[in-house]
This record gives sequence, C-alpha cells and structure tokens, in this order.
Amino acid sequence: MSARYDIATFKARLGAIRTEDNAALVKQKSRDFYWYSPTLKRQLDHVTGDILVSPTSEAEVLHVLATAFELGIPVTPRGTGTGNYGQAMPLAGGAVLDLSGFNKVTSIASGRFVAEPGAIIAKIDEETRHHSRQEQRLHPSTYHTASVGGFIAGGSGGIGSIKWGGLRDYGNIIRLKVATMEASPRILELSGDDLHKVSHAYGTNGIITEVEMPLGPAYTWTDVIIGFDDFRTAVAYAEALGGQDGLALKQLAVIAAPSPHDYFLRHRKFIARDQHVVTVMVADFATEAMLAFTRRFKGAELLMRSDRLSAEDAKGLPPVFELGWNHTTLRALRVDPSITYLQVLYPYPNAVDLATRIHAHFGAEVSAHLEFVRFDGKVTAFGLPLVRFTTEERLEEIMAIHEAMGAPIFNPHRYTLEEGGMKQTDDIQLAFKKEADPKGLLNPGKMIAWEDPSYDYKSGKTFLFRSLAEVGVDH
Repeated sequence: MSARYDIATFKARLGAIRTEDNAALVKQKSRDFYWYSPTLKRQLDHVTGDILVSPTSEAEVLHVLATAFELGIPVTPRGTGTGNYGQAMPLAGGAVLDLSGFNKVTSIASGRFVAEPGAIIAKIDEETRHHSRQEQRLHPSTYHTASVGGFIAGGSGGIGSIKWGGLRDYGNIIRLKVATMEASPRILELSGDDLHKVSHAYGTNGIITEVEMPLGPAYTWTDVIIGFDDFRTAVAYAEALGGQDGLALKQLAVIAAPSPHDYFLRHRKFIARDQHVVTVMVADFATEAMLAFTRRFKGAELLMRSDRLSAEDAKGLPPVFELGWNHTTLRALRVDPSITYLQVLYPYPNAVDLATRIHAHFGAEVSAHLEFVRFDGKVTAFGLPLVRFTTEERLEEIMAIHEAMGAPIFNPHRYTLEEGGMKQTDDIQLAFKKEADPKGLLNPGKMIAWEDPSYDYKSGKTFLFRSLAEVGVDH
C-alpha cells in the first residue's frame, strides 16, 4: 500500500461504503484495454491504485469525493474498464472509483432514458425494449460489458454512428449530472454546449452520476456480410450504401483480406481468404431493399445473412458488430499478439481514393479496416487498421505517413486527452476543471494543459472533440 496517502484513514471514514485494498484485486481493477497498444503497455504496465472504492449512490459518491479531497487522495473513475487508452488507469495511485454498482435505469420515456453511470449498455436496452420497444441509438462494440457512464467519459461512437454520428454531435447526449471534487462537492446539471466539458474527458473534471440519452425504435436487425475480390469496389460500395437514406442501417464496415478469414474464426466458414468483406446491420424490413441495392455492384457476393442461417450455422456466431470497431482488433490479437491498431479519419469526400491509396502503400503491414459513419453530416469513414507491430519508431512513421497522405490520426498510443487527438483542451475546459477539481485530484496526469501551464493547447491539429471556444465559428 502506498505511503503517499493516508489510505487507512480514508477507508475508516468511508464507513459502510464498500472498499477493497487487496493489492492484487486493486491492480486488476486499475486496468483497462491499454495493452492493445505496445507503447501504452510499456508505459502503463506498472500502474495501480491503492484502494478500490465502490459507491452505489450519488450520496456515496459525494462522500467519497469529499473525504478524498480532505486527505489529498487522487480519485480515478472506472466503469467496467473497456477503454483502450488507459482512461481508467490511476497514474498517481490513490482511489479507483468503481461505479459498476451504481447502475440502475431510473426512467424511460418516449425517445429518452435516464440511468446511473454504471448501467451496462446491453442491460439498458433490455429494459427500454421491454418498456416501449426502444433502444439506444449508439453503443460501442463492447455492448455487453461497457457502462453508459464509461462510454460517455471515454468513448466516441460506434454501432449506430452510420446513422447518428458520434458522441461529439449535438443531440446524442441530452443531459448529465456531474459531481465536483471540492471540500463540499456539488452536483452540476449539464446540457447543451456544457456537455462537451465532460464528454470524453476521462473523469478529469467531474464524476458522472446520472445520464440522460436519446432512444430510437428497437428494430430486429439482420447481420449481412458481402464479399468482394477488389478492395476499392468494397469501399465504394460501403460508402454508397451508407448514403442510402431510406435504408435503416446500424453498422457498416469494410475489412480487407485476409483479416476476415484469418481472425473472424466463427465466421471463417463463410469467407474465402482473398475476400474483402463489408459487414452490415440492417433492419429486417430493409434487408431485401439493401440486397437489391447490393446487386447493382459488380462482384458483390452475399456471403451470409443471419435471418437465413440454419440453426447449426447460426450456433455460436457473434453478432457482426462484434466483428467491428475495436472488436476487430481484439479478434486479431487473439490470433496474432503482434497486432496493434490505429485510429484514422478518411475525410469527406475523398474516403474511397484515400483508403485505397493507403491500403496499396502499406500492403500487409497495415491491413485496412474502415467504419463508415456520419461525420459533420456527411458519410465518410473512420479507420481502425490492423498494424503488424515491429518497433515504436516504425509505428510513429506509419502514423506520420498517414498524416502526410491526408488522413488525420487520432493516436491510440497516447493516454492523455490532447496527445491522442481526441479532446482539445481550451480556456473554457481549463476554467471548468479549476472550478470542478481545484486541487487536480480527478484522474491526474491525463490533461496536459492542467499539468503543464506552458503546453500549447491551441495547436491547429485535428481533434475529434473540438474546442468549446470554436462553438459558433465556421469549420
């Protein structure tokens, strides 16, 4: 146990709130999926907290924060640890705030729900479907394990982004309640532009205690896999399919050969090794229309549709959303531990040409994986390509080549908000941090602009979650 902090007094003052200080268990809960990155694995493997604290109510969260503030103990919030950049890892030790037991859905209405931050995303959908045949519009590929608060604090988009964009987009979060870390912690209720202060902020400036998010109709989804011999044709098809406004789609990805055959082990029986695949989630009532559109593309081959599988073929098949986003990386890592990944934007309107050129440039070293999304109102692609890792220096070169070719990188091999290119700090963000966390005890080490006053947070690089100071200006 660390001598840096008075953990014994902290634990005693928490009373009936559940704690755990067994070093092995605390270390286990001080982890996320940081090891997807060999760089982060080297940098963060030693990281562990000193105590795990598991509040189950807003009042308990406030008590934990007040006590930790008085004793000068850092607090790092954790949902279920499904992030990939060390978001939930306590760089300064201290308390890991496990919110997984603070997990109730508290209300469901037409077009919206309210839940506690630890609510599991799949469990929320179970309740909203049962209540009124509604479901969440967006969710990560870690649907069955991720918490809704963790998704907001550490995620960016995922399944549903082909229709609804990402968490950065207006309307995808309705309202949040956030606890400050002060002598007398307050609950702030945020909406509108204020939501951007805490979305994808890793809990550095407040602990989410309640979320209100939109719902859409709960359709029956059909999983479809289309095969192509030509990569460019596969990408052009996916882009065109994503632009079909009448088709209800929830997931649309392109994975270059031979990754689908080599890494999608349960689906391998449907896929030849030289086939590039497009994976689709389409509403059951739109499946035939989608396939009619597909037949317009030369070389498109229907490899699988879930609604026509025999019971034997369907047995044990994961949903296609578990072949996408970072589940693609996970499935590759299970077969080849040398694999890592990137996060890339192929800007509109050049996604097809740019993805094709980059794919040709790198060959087998960087295997293409594109997720089609709505980005600022246009259908384009994010990339989560699979990289055969050799050295950190070569990984940096690969990212630099992408940028030079016109594809911005959101670097998943960095654990700070700014260096990953996801979250741009600005004067407004820093002022809110100072208000909500005056001692800098919330998830320290993750916001460079707070730790280093000389840091240039006004950099002109591309950020996914843009500066709040840019609100109202032309982009």
